[in-house]
Amino acid sequence: MSDSTTARPAVLDVWCDLQCPDCHSALEDLRALRAHYGSRLELRLRHFPLEKHKHAYAAAQAAEEAAGQGQDWSYVEAVLARTDELAASGEPVLLEIARELGLDAEEFDTALIDGRHLLIVDADQAEGKAIGVTGTPTYVIGGERLDGGTSQDGLRERVEAIADRLLAEESARERG
Repeated sequence: MSDSTTARPAVLDVWCDLQCPDCHSALEDLRALRAHYGSRLELRLRHFPLEKHKHAYAAAQAAEEAAGQGQDWSYVEAVLARTDELAASGEPVLLEIARELGLDAEEFDTALIDGRHLLIVDADQAEGKAIGVTGTPTYVIGGERLDGGTSQDGLRERVEAIADRLLAEESARERG
């Protein structure tokens, strides 16, 4: 068995607003990173809904419900692919996406009403503010914060360089 199967994955925290056009633009990079690294890179969605996006907070809660129903990234990707529609139509889009993915849309509706995921979203947002996140997307990997809110240019390459370094260090620790 190779060392790569036992090595701990590198962790990439993605501070995201699911109604954000810049996060929508980052979707291709996130898909490419997931495809390239597979289980060697753990992508963790961290919620940072911006006040200027009316439905971002509900979308963050819905993403947590999707995770609870076993479809975290597929739901997140579907929402990010429809940021314009979410901005125009709001919560019905979140329920429609849940139905399309075969999730329990009634449970989504209930979760949005009862606020069962509020603490997770609030905790992510507070942690983001504490580490200096001001916009989305923002990436944190290996202790480095990379701001994607101004431009996505070169960010995937920077993330890959850091991930490769972290994975090499982990592999060396395991051998040594």
